[in-house]
Amino acid sequence: MEILFSDFFQRALAGGLMIGITAPLIGVFLVLRRLSMIGDTLAHVTIAGVALGFLTGFYPLGAGLIFAVVASFAIEKLRKAYKSYAELSIAIIMSGGVALASLFFTLGKGYNADVMSYLFGSIYTLNNTDLIVVGIVTIAVVVVVSLFFKEFFLLSFEEDAASVSGLPVKLLNMLITVLTALVISTAIKIVGSLLVSALLTIPVAISLLLSRSFKSSVILSVIIAEIAVVGGLVIAGVWNLAPGATIVLLLIALLTLTLIGKKGLPA
Repeated sequence: MEILFSDFFQRALAGGLMIGITAPLIGVFLVLRRLSMIGDTLAHVTIAGVALGFLTGFYPLGAGLIFAVVASFAIEKLRKAYKSYAELSIAIIMSGGVALASLFFTLGKGYNADVMSYLFGSIYTLNNTDLIVVGIVTIAVVVVVSLFFKEFFLLSFEEDAASVSGLPVKLLNMLITVLTALVISTAIKIVGSLLVSALLTIPVAISLLLSRSFKSSVILSVIIAEIAVVGGLVIAGVWNLAPGATIVLLLIALLTLTLIGKKGLPA
């Protein structure tokens, strides 16, 4: 139990709690807009940036963040170019991200072990710089979502109505995508790029089953994510398990219990 009071565990807990706020806060808008797969896409692009960071000596998380933000702009441009086939933008950018990551893996064989930690998460290796970056992103996401909550709500349910009402739809779309990129790029060191979409979507999936209003679903999704992060980290720390995987499996267990409970309740 001593591990729960160690410095590295406290840093992991702080980073996890912050991502537990931002991931579902952005994820609820992605789920409602049927853009859940954007998380996987930006995660793959972020890994390419991280690999380049190790190659060049640049701060890996910073390089991944830059790659993710650039990719978010590209996704929005392609979404507008293929309005009737919006999912093409996600497929194209994901392919490019995987290709770049593979190329950088080949060039930097000595760094592959370090990059692999970003694939599966390495929350126990969070340092003070990582926490500062995650903290800045958390503040930015909370502030922007608070300021544009009503606009994001309307955009998520009816983009045409938002446009007709005079809202700057292009700007709002770009804002959501960029915020998603920031959250993804800072979350991959916590749960890994292969699992990061789970934090974006599963808490939202659970809250949608339990909530009766949009606002309550947003709040509940954050609470569920925080429970999973804290519970997953404690379980992983005590039993020496992979923390990212434990968090995600705990989320899946919560979703399963919710589905069973909903099925047992009278309609």
